Amino acid sequence: MQWLRQHGHWPLTVFASFVFVQSLFFKFTGSPETVHIFEHRLDPWAASLGFPGLFAPGGLFSAHVVGSAELLASLLLLTGASVTRLRSLQVLGAALGLGVMSGAIFFHLFTPLGVAVQNNDGSSDGGQLFAMACGVWLSCAALLWLRREVWQRGLAGRAP
Repeated sequence: MQWLRQHGHWPLTVFASFVFVQSLFFKFTGSPETVHIFEHRLDPWAASLGFPGLFAPGGLFSAHVVGSAELLASLLLLTGASVTRLRSLQVLGAALGLGVMSGAIFFHLFTPLGVAVQNNDGSSDGGQLFAMACGVWLSCAALLWLRREVWQRGLAGRAP
């Protein structure tokens, strides 16, 4: 149990950061997969609800905005894991990652995106993106549990 408390955060941090960082290429280069997800699946769905442009380039939840949040979460996770006195950054990164992945899981489950993303050519990712989002969500939740003394101390210090 002592090893888990001291070092168990590393596999969780590395996994979440790896998934976030490897997706940056797709989010920032306008890859066909990303354009399909954000502009051809999610944005028309949002427009049908009265929110056109929400996922389009420049939108509140565009690929660049989501990618930027994922990059920031990765930097916070890795910095907080590496520097003991900055553990609160790891907590912030895990909380941001949990939020971003909660959104991803929601959009996979409750929009036309679906669990298994269908591409323009008719192929499917077989649920790989959804599975990775769930894995990162679980990793971030576990990090928040492992670092609960950090955020609980922070909350107690801010209590009225």
